[in-house]
Amino acid sequence: MASMEIGISTFLEAAPHPGTGQPKNHAERLREAVEEIVLADQAGLDVYGIGEHHRPDYAGSAPAVILAAAAAQTKHIRLTSAVTVLSSDDPVRVYQQFATLDGLSNGRAEIMAGRGSFIESFPLFGYSLDDYNELFDEKLELLLDIAKSEKVSWRGGLRPAIEDRGVYPRAVQDPLPVWIATGGNSQSSIRAGLLGLPVAYAIIGGMPESFAPLVDLYKRAAAQAGHDVSQLQIATHSHGFLADTKQAAADLLYEPYRAQMNKIGAERGWQASFDRRAFDAACDPRGALYVGDPEYVAEKILLLHKNLGVTRFFHHVDVSAVPHRDVLRSIELLGTKVAPIVRRELAKLG
Repeated sequence: MASMEIGISTFLEAAPHPGTGQPKNHAERLREAVEEIVLADQAGLDVYGIGEHHRPDYAGSAPAVILAAAAAQTKHIRLTSAVTVLSSDDPVRVYQQFATLDGLSNGRAEIMAGRGSFIESFPLFGYSLDDYNELFDEKLELLLDIAKSEKVSWRGGLRPAIEDRGVYPRAVQDPLPVWIATGGNSQSSIRAGLLGLPVAYAIIGGMPESFAPLVDLYKRAAAQAGHDVSQLQIATHSHGFLADTKQAAADLLYEPYRAQMNKIGAERGWQASFDRRAFDAACDPRGALYVGDPEYVAEKILLLHKNLGVTRFFHHVDVSAVPHRDVLRSIELLGTKVAPIVRRELAKLG
């Protein structure tokens, strides 16, 4: 039967409000995240992910800690990083933190490993950007070795070697799930395929269907390595927002989203500013923003499944300046309205 998991992803944005200029308090944002996870679990969503960042406009520098705070208050929802910046972290500690989360949640933890879309963690933890690719390759290899075996012997070029050492606690799940996250790099798709690992694509612009060649590359690499392609898991992460009407959802999200996109664009030297015309285009059926009423967003998710064969959809609903009551309403609608529509329609395909 065709199926898809639906959940929430967030970076715990704490950016200044575009109207008042006042940033959100980090402690308040952390508490809101736990409230969101509990609601997502009650609403029947499948997964909640927190991205690791080390900037003043984000509060989620320690996803495993936040997810652990919610583990005791939830029963079913899977809890994952989205992503763990593995290149600037230590694989032993990453495994230990998420194995601890796995124990607290009774087998609901996952790691989504990536290189991150920002680079602040590299100088913060003493790593050189000259080693950007080598750090990720090496540390991913070690993390997978730890996930597979209680005792590890490993030697690399940048991290000190490990000689027959145990890593504890062990996860409830064996092995602890590790996903590869990518923004659209072809080599990341090939790497995930060759390793037979689940892959998650961040689709924040353009048309989601344009990622089809990367999905094909991922599947071909997996088949070449002897993995069962029918068992591969593919996720996407896209911004969006839900309200009772399409217009209300767009009006709630536009100004905070515009401010965030233009801030990042200024940092990265993007030429064009993000305006209402660009926003509305991205909200169209083939666009990358999943904004609207439940029926409309469900239709877009079903189109995504048709074009890319995704097995998991992350709806990124938080850009900080949207009132939290509206964020909670968006999460509730995703779980109680959108997910049932998608599951029902996909069941027909089965």
